[in-house]
Amino acid sequence: MTATGKRVQSMAELKLVKRAIDHQARSLDLHQAKIDAERVRAHTRSVGARELFRRAAGAVQPLPDQGRVPLRQTPPAPIPMQRLRDERAVLREAISDDFDAGTLLDTDERLSYRRQGIGADVADKLRRGKWSIQRQLDLHGLRSDDARDALAAFLRESCKQGVRCVRVVHGKGLGSPGKAPVLKNKVHGWLAQRSEVLAFVQARPLDGGAGALVVLLRPGS
Repeated sequence: MTATGKRVQSMAELKLVKRAIDHQARSLDLHQAKIDAERVRAHTRSVGARELFRRAAGAVQPLPDQGRVPLRQTPPAPIPMQRLRDERAVLREAISDDFDAGTLLDTDERLSYRRQGIGADVADKLRRGKWSIQRQLDLHGLRSDDARDALAAFLRESCKQGVRCVRVVHGKGLGSPGKAPVLKNKVHGWLAQRSEVLAFVQARPLDGGAGALVVLLRPGS
């Protein structure tokens, strides 16, 4: 009986059925052979790649699993360049070179300045070193514009950090044309215009003498 359910009637038909079965078997064997050959080729490629890596890298050991998850690093905050430029412009405008502080200074044995409402005892304590100097700014060698900007930024940062007493070194002006204390006079005027400055006096000899000022800043400015 054939696969279709028909009964074989003769030897000729039987031979035909046998040929069909043999052909089908050969087709199955050929298909399986192709599958087996592809598996062998894939295995050979895998082994070849591992062998090439081993030859190139040498003996290696896998890293132990630490159980860690890589975290994304937080990028640094952007620098607000425009805001910095704006703040710089405000600082420059807040201090004028045309301001004359001469009429506000006490022309005693050491020049001093007191904002209105500040008693003479405050300047006297500064003069005698009763306030501890916490920070210093040296303006030596700076051009007038650079010195003005540096002073404004210094006062602003000092107040931010709660600093009360600072020293500003302006020099005696001996190297200026005509030996006139140009920067010294400008610094007097700049400081007198700053609202955070309560008072300043000429420094004691051991703190810089006529080449420096000791400045008292307003608390919480």
